[in-house]
Amino acid sequence: MNILLFHSTYGLRPAVHAAADRLRAAGHTVRVPDLFEGRTFATVEEGMAHRDGIGRDELLKRAVLAAAPYSDQGLVYAGFSFGASVAQHLALHDEKARGLLLLHGTSDLEDSASVDGLPVQLHVADPDPFEPHDWLTAWYLRMRRAGADVEVHGYQDAGHLFTDPELDDYDAEAAEQTWKVALAFLDTL
Repeated sequence: MNILLFHSTYGLRPAVHAAADRLRAAGHTVRVPDLFEGRTFATVEEGMAHRDGIGRDELLKRAVLAAAPYSDQGLVYAGFSFGASVAQHLALHDEKARGLLLLHGTSDLEDSASVDGLPVQLHVADPDPFEPHDWLTAWYLRMRRAGADVEVHGYQDAGHLFTDPELDDYDAEAAEQTWKVALAFLDTL
């Protein structure tokens, strides 16, 4: 499977490369675009300030440019938190998308969004301050209405970015379960 994996607001840090290596070890081709052009951050607040300084339109432009050379191959879009929102946006606008793997994040979607059975898997902390239950319920219903085939996996009492071993949010058990389920999902695509 050809996977485009987007980083969180912390930037393209070693944990993202480690995740890509894990996916490669399972036989996938993985590309990790750097939407922040080499900048990484120690806190989510610093990363969010940088993201907001660049702006949504510019970040989506960078993501589209990163995907363009590979989009005819039928990509699986994936991402961590902010990167998940980018991945979701691209997948919903790519008629050749093979799947969408969301780790720790979602994004709003236009009412006109329409996909034909796009396989989507979300892994999220439960509860998650960035993805409250009401938001996730509405997101799920809108994704289903758009035609996506959605699975949601919640992890009790895990931190927001619980798959990242470099952060305080890390939860080894939840992270291992996430990768086990995510790799099985990718094998079905």
